[in-house]
Amino acid sequence: MYDIYHVVNYRRFRPYVVGNARLEVLHTGMRWAEGPVWFADASCLLLSDVPSNRILRWVEGQGASVYREPSNHANGNTRDRQGRLLTCESGGRRVVRTELDGTQTVLADRYQGKRLNSPNDIVVKSDDTIWFTDPDYGILSDFTGNKAPSELGANHVFRLDARTGELRSVCGDMAKPNGLAFSPDERILYVADSGASHDLEGPHHILAFDVADDGALRNRRVFAVIDAGIPDGFRVDVDGNVWTSAEDGVHCIAPDGELVGKIRVPETVANVTFGGPKRNRLFIAAGASLYAVYVGTRGAQRP
Repeated sequence: MYDIYHVVNYRRFRPYVVGNARLEVLHTGMRWAEGPVWFADASCLLLSDVPSNRILRWVEGQGASVYREPSNHANGNTRDRQGRLLTCESGGRRVVRTELDGTQTVLADRYQGKRLNSPNDIVVKSDDTIWFTDPDYGILSDFTGNKAPSELGANHVFRLDARTGELRSVCGDMAKPNGLAFSPDERILYVADSGASHDLEGPHHILAFDVADDGALRNRRVFAVIDAGIPDGFRVDVDGNVWTSAEDGVHCIAPDGELVGKIRVPETVANVTFGGPKRNRLFIAAGASLYAVYVGTRGAQRP
């Protein structure tokens, strides 16, 4: 029952463990899986294979096929409130929206006249604002993007008003902002800082910010420190737990910041998302593979 689990707090983690559920390998053979996003209306999952410069589409019983190639080294993906695909292009250094007719609209590629670094991960708030991180990973080498100097000179967390086009930096002093997600009530924004990926003394934690009515971030604090590797992408469930990537699997962190348990995964996890008809299946992008496991909760993010 517990072969794939590392239980830290039995009382708090046990409700989320489905005893007869196993960790399934859904697809493998990628170079670096990232950015999973579930499409309930199409019963499929999209995910990025960043170095391979493509987005894959996975369907139960059919497996994976190419959805978009080339993808401008697409990384993080999500959906807006109208169900459209939003993608962070690490190589294109922009955020794009795929319209319902398949055409693409560039939502952001510059800030104050300078090119973005390499947009990494992305979420949408219920007021339709789009929030994304812009570290320099994609311009550090040609593996996951295109090597180039940073025009901005800093790594930001951005808030985009898609209706007006206004792009605002809400945080510009993190080492390497990475995954991000809102609490179920959207009063808290969680942002991973994975600076330890390129600096042994750098941060490997998730920060929490209070979100003001005007979109400003306040009361910055460390929510959780990851004890294995660095935090990358993560999602939040309906109970407010953060399910985050780590070197040894997926860590489940309670709303008060306590690590309550882990799901062991044999490859380094990059990102996760909840999906399936009941949003109780955790899809895990890790190394060369896509995994999934059923859990005793549901994802908070919609659609």
